[in-house]
Amino acid sequence: MTTGAMPGISVVVPSFNQAAFLERTLRSILDQQYPNLELIVIDGGSQDKSVEIIRKYEQHISYWVSEPDGGQTLGLIKGFKRATGEIQCWLNSDDLFWGSCLFEVAEQFSKRPEVDAIYGDTIWIDEQDRHLRVHREIGFNRFLWLYTYNYVPGMSLFWRKKIYDRVGGLDGKFNLSMDADLIIRFAESGTFKHVRRTWSCCRFYPEQKMRRLQSAAAEEDQRIRRRYIGGEAPWVTSIKKRVAMAVRILWKTGTFCYSLRYKRRLEG
Repeated sequence: MTTGAMPGISVVVPSFNQAAFLERTLRSILDQQYPNLELIVIDGGSQDKSVEIIRKYEQHISYWVSEPDGGQTLGLIKGFKRATGEIQCWLNSDDLFWGSCLFEVAEQFSKRPEVDAIYGDTIWIDEQDRHLRVHREIGFNRFLWLYTYNYVPGMSLFWRKKIYDRVGGLDGKFNLSMDADLIIRFAESGTFKHVRRTWSCCRFYPEQKMRRLQSAAAEEDQRIRRRYIGGEAPWVTSIKKRVAMAVRILWKTGTFCYSLRYKRRLEG
C-alpha cells in the first residue's frame, strides 16, 4: 500500500491523572509514523503532570483539551465528535499500541471494503511494560458473546466512521462497559472481522479502573445483556451459558489460542 493510499485513522486517547503511563501511550502511537494520523487527546482536567506531557507532543496532536468532562465515556464522545478519520479507535492512556498496528489496520480495511469493524489480539503487560501473557481471541460470535462475556479486546478494536455514526456512537449512560455496548450495536448493524495479529498491550495493575470497579462493570454488563435476553427463562439462560462457554473453550483450543509457542515466538 502506498503512502498516498493510506486511509485516515483517528485515535482518541481519554486520560485522567495518568502521567505515569501517558507518555508511553502517546509514543506507542506516534513512533509508528503513520502518515495519515489524527490524534485526539481528551484529558479530564488532570492535576498531575499529564498536561505537561501532552504539551510536549502537541505539535503531533490534532486536538487536545484538559478540562472536567464528566467521566471517560463523555470524554470519548467529545473526542469522536471531532474525529474525521475514515477509521477510528480509542486507546486508553495506560495501554499501548503494538508494533506497526496502524499500518496493518489500514491494510486490513483496504483489503476488506465490506467489513465495518476489525479486532486483533493483545498482550497483557504490567506497570513496567513486562509481558504477562499473550491473549489470543476467536472470531466474533453473537451467541458466545452474549452468553459468556465481552471477549473483544477494545484496545485492539478499529471501526469505520460510518458504522459509528450509523449506530449513534457511544452511550453516555455506560461508564465502564461502554465498549461492550458499542460492540454489540456494531454487530447488530454491520460486519465484524477478527484477524490473527497482535495490535495492542493491555495493562494490568492494582489501580486499573476495571479492576477497582469490577462489580459496577459487571452490573453494566448485565444491563446490556438483558436488553437482548431479558425475557428468557433463567434455566434456559443457565443452559445456554454452559453451552457457550464449552464452545468457546473448544474453539480457542482448536485454533491454538492457548499456544505457549506463540508466546515464546512473540517475546523472542
